[in-house]
Amino acid sequence: MSIFSRPVTMPSFSNALPGRKNYAYSVPKTHRVLGTNLQGDYPENCEVTYFGMGCFWGVERLFWQLPGIHTTAAGYQGGITPYPTYEEVCTGMTGHAETVLVVFNPSKISYADLLVKFWEEHDPTSGMRQGNDVGTQYRSTIYPTNENQLALAEQSKIQFQSSLSDSGLGSITTEIKLAPIFYFAEEYHQQYLDRVPNGYCALKGTGVRCI
Repeated sequence: MSIFSRPVTMPSFSNALPGRKNYAYSVPKTHRVLGTNLQGDYPENCEVTYFGMGCFWGVERLFWQLPGIHTTAAGYQGGITPYPTYEEVCTGMTGHAETVLVVFNPSKISYADLLVKFWEEHDPTSGMRQGNDVGTQYRSTIYPTNENQLALAEQSKIQFQSSLSDSGLGSITTEIKLAPIFYFAEEYHQQYLDRVPNGYCALKGTGVRCI
């Protein structure tokens, strides 16, 4: 992942890249680590959610290593351009964030547990950046897929903000809304840190615990 600066303001519908009607690349069907179906259909006892915490390489590994995770995938979400490519996302003219699809079994790991990982493992106060990665694609996001997840995410934000404030840190900038369409990233991004174990990982929390 590049550490160079990208645009930090979202494009408008009038100047966003036009995109296309389908993927410009092939998307793998199977998770290379978990051996599960990457694109669905997912088990009926599982739920789906999405998190953005900066560069999606480290974020995906963070979640696939947890118990109760059925599958994960890197992708693009929350923008304007349909079916963007990585190169287009990097221009800042699609509006997409790098996010990770997380399919989990709530009887083995709760949504609240996932939210704790989310808040503690990155800096949700940094706006359009994570560390040296600057740009709209690196913004912090929670994209729930149902009203219960949304309520839990909003409640956890309030609780974590209190902990951050007690530690002298700033306001949370995380974008929280029901999940917009998710576009799978290119194959070389999927489970990248399994392909390249010593590859770039920018995850770094604030040191504040989510109580």
